[in-house]
Amino acid sequence: MVLLLILQLSTLCELSLPWPVCHADFTSPVPLASYPKPWLGAHPAAIVTPGINVTLICRAPQPAWGFGLFKTGLATPLLLRNVSIGLAEFFLEKVTSVQEGSYHCRYRKTDWGPGVWSQPSNALELLVTDQLPRPSLVAIPGPVVAPETTVSLRCAGRIPGMSFALYRADVATPLQYIDSVQPWADFLLNSANAPGTYYCYYHTPSSPYVLSERSQPLVISSEGSGSLDYTQGNLVRLGLAGLVLICLGIIVTFDWHSRRSAFVRLLPQQNWV
Repeated sequence: MVLLLILQLSTLCELSLPWPVCHADFTSPVPLASYPKPWLGAHPAAIVTPGINVTLICRAPQPAWGFGLFKTGLATPLLLRNVSIGLAEFFLEKVTSVQEGSYHCRYRKTDWGPGVWSQPSNALELLVTDQLPRPSLVAIPGPVVAPETTVSLRCAGRIPGMSFALYRADVATPLQYIDSVQPWADFLLNSANAPGTYYCYYHTPSSPYVLSERSQPLVISSEGSGSLDYTQGNLVRLGLAGLVLICLGIIVTFDWHSRRSAFVRLLPQQNWV
């Protein structure tokens, strides 16, 4: 009876009838809740310069015999490893921008059915670049600092887990370092030392070292210094205007005397008795 049913289904598929069973994918991965997801990491880092060898490490929460590395956009595993432990390593040699992308891994065991995989690991973004994008640098609450207060300078990139460095324009070495799990870092400055021009960088915390572009400069001033500078600027402008007026007065007076002397010389001389 079972054999007859199989032959009938086979005949229907050969006739290309629209039966769902004819088109089912029996080898596609089936993530089940009972098969917990593995962990995926990168060594030496997930952000590297071109030409570096990168190892993607997939670690299962239980012993497994097979691991698969998947890349977003590909239907089948990129790499397969058959091991008898709960860990597999996938080697990417001399990476280029072609290897950039989002990766995840799965594992399977011998007693699982064909094509059955664990749940996928969290996605790992592999970035291959010589320089990270430029960060932004802003002052919180603003670039004018009141006396006896603090200001926070936020250096924000686009990638979490970076190391951030704050520089001052007149100092060669960094003022502060912060390792942050967020894609930004906040640097605190007190009002007494805050005035100045600042910029920041961020970079990968581990080798190979990849540095970002420098942020745009940010000018921090003390409260009241702006109005003082404005008053001094006005005084300078008024002084220059006065000097110009004096020079113009001298020129006009000199010209008037020159014209009067020339007119007097042109008058006919008279003999007085």
